[in-house]
Amino acid sequence: MKKFGALLIIFTMMILSACSMESPFVKEDSGKGNQMTIGLSISTLDNPFFVSLRDAIVESAEANGMKVVSVNAQNDASKEISGIEDLIQQGVDILLINPTDSSAVSSAVQSANSAKIPVITIDRSADKGKVETLITSDNVAGGEMAANFILEKVGENAKVVELQGIAGASATRERGEGFHKVADSNLEVIASQPADFDRTKGLTVMENTLQGKKGVQAVFAHNDEMALGAVEAIKSAGLDVVVVGFDGTEDAVKAVEAGELTATVAQQPALMGKEAVKAAEKVLNGEKLDDVIKVPLELKTKE
Repeated sequence: MKKFGALLIIFTMMILSACSMESPFVKEDSGKGNQMTIGLSISTLDNPFFVSLRDAIVESAEANGMKVVSVNAQNDASKEISGIEDLIQQGVDILLINPTDSSAVSSAVQSANSAKIPVITIDRSADKGKVETLITSDNVAGGEMAANFILEKVGENAKVVELQGIAGASATRERGEGFHKVADSNLEVIASQPADFDRTKGLTVMENTLQGKKGVQAVFAHNDEMALGAVEAIKSAGLDVVVVGFDGTEDAVKAVEAGELTATVAQQPALMGKEAVKAAEKVLNGEKLDDVIKVPLELKTKE
């Protein structure tokens, strides 16, 4: 019996040891192991920047024993809210939200707060509701970086066009704020028009601007998609204009290397995705985070 008892103790210890090797993000439910689930709301998958962000989140979460359920807002605030409400109803453990509209998304964040589901925002903030942290680039600094580069390339009082993003997005406000910190006292901003972070709209707005404004020397677009649209309009008009985008997407970097796009303020969407999952892990472990976690920017040029 003593021998049997010793064997039983060893066997029990082996089981406990095996259990301790499971992912910390496995929860118990009626005796069955279930992965912790991240609910992910992406503003759009038409923009390669956000595809890279989504893919990095999924890859990083799966590597850490978590699963991801995602919804695509398609740059529509009402779809975004509906998608997030659906994720809340599914009982996800934490929400990662890349807002389409920082104001409109607030009601969905508040719904998550009421359901006791923690929220992390990515790239853009939420105006209201409790958010554990915002994973973002320093958009204000990026806007300043773009303006200073344009100033260096074309000189003081040069005529510049600004293509703005979606009006309600925090990234639009912040990139514009940083740009105007430098531009308002050093450059002549002859037009500031929204093109909603969209390449086709960037092309159309730039075509219209070139018809109405003469002597354009530079363009700052709040993202690469609009910048690439502007490049097409400028090429069609046979002009030589400095164009600076924002994001550092694959298409934009290729355009910079080809000498078509002058520069892009490059974010790092894959790193932002990894940081978002890392932050989610910390929140689920009960850790407190800084209000904002900033991911570095880099100005990419051909030189």
